Amino acid sequence: MKPRVRPLPPEEWDDFTKGHPYNVFATLARHPRLYQGWRGFHGTLQDGTLPARDRELAVLRTAHHCDSAYEWARHARLAREAGLTEQEVELVRRPDALWSVEDQLVLQVADDLYYAGDLTDATWAALCDRYDEAGRIELVMLVAHHGMLALVLRTLRVRPDD
Repeated sequence: MKPRVRPLPPEEWDDFTKGHPYNVFATLARHPRLYQGWRGFHGTLQDGTLPARDRELAVLRTAHHCDSAYEWARHARLAREAGLTEQEVELVRRPDALWSVEDQLVLQVADDLYYAGDLTDATWAALCDRYDEAGRIELVMLVAHHGMLALVLRTLRVRPDD
């Protein structure tokens, strides 16, 4: 599909976008003030306190639920860099796949938030056993953010990067 909002041409990129030449950044840069604020928020989540494996499992499951080709393609690469195998990346799409207790909890958070917009008491209790308060907040915000981002990317028809 043709993008509804064309990415900025490279000659109009700021220094950050030049260093991160992805369609998501070049497209959202069309709204400079919003882009600046979002970049800080997104960056804080991307470089947060969660283990990289947990972060990428949560984002991939959210990308799968939201049918976001862009988020899936970008984060499948990041997941492999975080130590997930190619098989694990593909298994994120399967609700019946067997995972460790730790991985299953992260996937359950993404599932609960997608299907119910809330966490069950059992999922919350398990989160309390595994993460500190900041980690619990971060994981919920990470999933919510990537659900929102998937919606924006799909609506604007942002193409996956080459």
